[in-house]
Amino acid sequence: VPISANSGSITDILSAADSACYAAKDSGKSKVHVFEQDDLALARHKGDMQRLQQIRSALEGNHFRLYEQTIQSLEEDSPGYYTEILLRMNIDGELLLPYNFLPVAERYHLMPAIDRWVVKNALRLLKTRCEVNESVRLSVNLSGQSLCDEGFLEFVLDEIHVSGVPADRLCFEITETTAIANMTRAIHLINGLKRQGCRFALDDFGSGLSSFIYLKNLPVDYLKIDGAFVKDMHTNSIDRAMVESINQIGHLMGIKTVAEFVTNADVMAECRALGVDYVQGYHISRPQLVEDLLPEAAAR
Repeated sequence: VPISANSGSITDILSAADSACYAAKDSGKSKVHVFEQDDLALARHKGDMQRLQQIRSALEGNHFRLYEQTIQSLEEDSPGYYTEILLRMNIDGELLLPYNFLPVAERYHLMPAIDRWVVKNALRLLKTRCEVNESVRLSVNLSGQSLCDEGFLEFVLDEIHVSGVPADRLCFEITETTAIANMTRAIHLINGLKRQGCRFALDDFGSGLSSFIYLKNLPVDYLKIDGAFVKDMHTNSIDRAMVESINQIGHLMGIKTVAEFVTNADVMAECRALGVDYVQGYHISRPQLVEDLLPEAAAR
């Protein structure tokens, strides 16, 4: 860090040197990073460090919040209800959406800790709901880092055992790209949890370059069709054909299908016409705060 008339106080200089050190480490081994006042990399790093501290505080202080969004069956008189668990982070009363904090959590390998928090609290929620409605199901998203975490499978199995809830009431979602990038680990985790009765969904299906090739190797129960194809399928024949193909292949393999991003009645009508099993999106419901788990109740 150059010291000049514009460098500020000693504290400012040492802070800049600390940021430059982290930037050099992030660039790889044997790197030198020279600090500049308008350095975008350091600015991003400084923002990351602030967000990283907020994430750690949220984990320690239980400042995450669970939301849920309905996944509606298109079958007549389908019993119970099915919802996807979504995550928000509470920072001084402001609820941040996942894209505001999960990328930082991924860069600094905090996703397994966050996934553990979600699984614990989702199971506590599921236990409460099952006492009222035995046919309720919850769907929980898992990150690629948790797939590669050696202790994650055992952790989930222990939490299910402690909660006492039927394992078949719980579904885990992993994205198609994550599953393909970690195929061996994904299959290991899926098989381990399915043996206990858990279900699995492949999220954002269709976004990969070789979706159908990999699908036959993944023992999943649900395909969540990428919303990029769904949202305009009522006006775009190519999108509709993609949804139809995914739906047909899924059914041939005995897999239920879920259309994401169903934002209006026309899209929902198309899904029904194609025989899609479930729909999810703002036309069905917007994400709602889980009232069963207030901050005091969620603390463990």
